[in-house]
Amino acid sequence: MDLDPLAIVTAFGLIFLAELPDKTMFASLAMGTRMKPLYVWFGASAAFLVHVAIAVGAGSLLGLLPGWIVKVVSGLMFLFGAFMLLRGGDEDGEDEAGAKTVTGFWPVFGTAFMAVFIGEWGDLTQITTANLAATNGTWSTAIGSWAALMSVSALALVAGRFIAKRVPLKTVQRVGGFCMLALAVWSFVEVFTG
Repeated sequence: MDLDPLAIVTAFGLIFLAELPDKTMFASLAMGTRMKPLYVWFGASAAFLVHVAIAVGAGSLLGLLPGWIVKVVSGLMFLFGAFMLLRGGDEDGEDEAGAKTVTGFWPVFGTAFMAVFIGEWGDLTQITTANLAATNGTWSTAIGSWAALMSVSALALVAGRFIAKRVPLKTVQRVGGFCMLALAVWSFVEVFTG
C-alpha cells in the first residue's frame, strides 16, 4: 500500500467541495435534528465507506486501460463534474428519511445508512472518486474521499444551520466547479504532453 499525501489532500479537497452543496449534507442535517446526531454520523459514514469502495474499485478497473484513454476519460468526467457544479442545482434539502422520528442506535444507524446509501448512487462525488482512483492511486483516493465525506456529514450535523445561513452554497458550488474544470484541462493537456 503506497500512500501519496498530495493525492489524499487532492481527493479530500475536491470531494469536500463537491459534497457541501449536495442533498446528502441536507439529509444529514435534517436527520440530525430529529435523531441522535452521533448515530446518524455513524450510519452515514458507513454508507459513504461502501460508496467509496465501489467508486475506487471502478476507478481501479479504469486504471488498467492505456494511460491516454484514462486521461481522456478522466478529463471528460471532470468536465462533467464541473458542468454539474457550475450549472447549479435547486436542491431543496428535503428528505423523507429526515421526517421520521427514530430512536435507538440500530434504527437510527439503519435509517441514516439507507438514506445516504440510496441518495449517493451515481452522485458527483462517487464519479469523482472513481475518476481520482484511476489516476491518483486507490488507497490515497479512498482515504481522502472517505475523510471528506465523513467531514461534510459531521459538519452538517454539528454546524449545519450556521453554514446554511452564513455561507452561500452557490459560492461553494462555483469554487468546486472551477477546481474540476481546471483538473479537466490538466487531464486533456496530459494526453498531448505525456
